[in-house]
Amino acid sequence: MKKLHIAYLACTAAIVGTGLGAAPSAAGHMIHTVRPGESIQKAVDAARPGDTVLVLPGVYHESVKLTTADITLRGLGPGTVIEPGATKAGDRCSENGNGICVVGAKDRSLKGVTVSSLTVSGFSRSGVFAMGTDGLTVRHVSALNNGVWGIAQERSVRSVFRGNTVSGSGDAGIFLANTITAEKGATDTGGTRVERNRLQGNRVGVTVRRLRDLQVDRNYLTGNCVGVFVVGDENKPKAGDLAVRDNRIVANNKSCPKTDRLPALQGSGIVLTGAEQTLVANNEIRDNVGASPLSGGIVLFKSFVGTTSDDNRITGNRLSGNAPADLVNSDHGKGNTFDSNTCGASRPTGLC
Repeated sequence: MKKLHIAYLACTAAIVGTGLGAAPSAAGHMIHTVRPGESIQKAVDAARPGDTVLVLPGVYHESVKLTTADITLRGLGPGTVIEPGATKAGDRCSENGNGICVVGAKDRSLKGVTVSSLTVSGFSRSGVFAMGTDGLTVRHVSALNNGVWGIAQERSVRSVFRGNTVSGSGDAGIFLANTITAEKGATDTGGTRVERNRLQGNRVGVTVRRLRDLQVDRNYLTGNCVGVFVVGDENKPKAGDLAVRDNRIVANNKSCPKTDRLPALQGSGIVLTGAEQTLVANNEIRDNVGASPLSGGIVLFKSFVGTTSDDNRITGNRLSGNAPADLVNSDHGKGNTFDSNTCGASRPTGLC
């Protein structure tokens, strides 16, 4: 153990000693180290594909925009903190109130970017915002008290969101959409994964809007108004063909006021609205209690533009203490099945 400790200290000293100037890694790529008081953006701008920007613990007041493929922006844990700074004219990331932006070109996706092991806090829109990416990884990021979304993504494929902590978001902790600004049919994410995240005290823990082919699994969601919200509408193809499984969804009883599109929210575990061919399986869902039309453990609800949820399978879930019921099907869609769930009450009766 003593030798391991000495080796760790030596490694840390080597990292700290590199300074802002780039140092070669074992693979020949460069490590650009940023200390408190230095510019993260300057190091990112100097990075080339394969490089890492390593941000040492401290508080950095800036927004950071990544547009180079295959680079890694990495902190050294929660003590590496990015908070709002002065807005830079012409910098749409900071002008739009985002902390970290990962943005591809209009006609070419940005590939292979990783953001990890840091805190992004207090931004008026998103902690991390991604658009037009392929293979983005966001892991071990703490996104705290951001105005709209903790971590958000649109027009992107093959992403991984793993091991993040997101709390205090004005809307969703993790928000995934086909596109935010236009009405379009659901798009295929190529297997995006949202896994092992802790989502607490947001309006919604995870929102999946107009997307297909992704997995939301092994997350812990508590203290939100809604745990997981899968949203579709009248556009074709419909949202769905995805899986929500092996999550712990407990006491999402925060009260959120109504909006132009949604009623007041409280006490919702998993909600499907306007979705098809979604698998909801092996989740633990308990003590989600509210009086909203969307309240309950697992809720199928006709979308607010009248689109039904069809051919969804609800199976193997363990539900208890949810109100008005553990399973709620207020939709009139076709082909929805409820089997092998452990629960006490349902609306209508007979679903348990």
